[in-house]
Order: sequence, then structure tokens, then C-alpha cells
Amino acid sequence: MSIVVLIHVIIALLSVAASSFTFFKPTIKRLATSYGFILATVASGTFLILSSTGSILRSCITGLFYVTVVSLITIATHVKVRKLAKEEI
Repeated sequence: MSIVVLIHVIIALLSVAASSFTFFKPTIKRLATSYGFILATVASGTFLILSSTGSILRSCITGLFYVTVVSLITIATHVKVRKLAKEEI
């Protein structure tokens, strides 16, 4: 189980890094990568919750915080990319 937790944490940290980098250097490809990391983090987190016997409430609160922060960064980036695309036309 500990290797799954480690993989989950690494994916989550890479997700935060990718979302932050994408915000400052936005491209459609980086945005897709950011969405992929969000999906991978949620999927691995869901697996951990379903397979663990620990405190689900604590895990869910942490997961909701992560998803909220990373999603807000990614949505802001998406808006930024669309705005830049309109300016180029």
C-alpha cells in the first residue's frame, strides 16, 4: 500500500507543478497534460480511499482541497489561453 501512496503523492506534486507552469507558459498541449494529471491524481486517490481502512473524511477533505486549487489554476489558464487566441485573430 505504501508504494501506491508514494505514487499518488508524486502524481499530485507533478500535477501542481504542471498546472503552475502551464499558468505562466500556457499552451493547449500543456493544458491537456494538466488535465491528465488531475485525472490521474483523482483516480489514484479514489483507489486509495476505496482500498484503505483509515480516515476517509480526512482523505476526502485533503483531496477536495487539492482538486479545488489545481482546478482553479487550470481553469484560469484555460481562460488565459482562449483570451490569447482571440487576440491573435
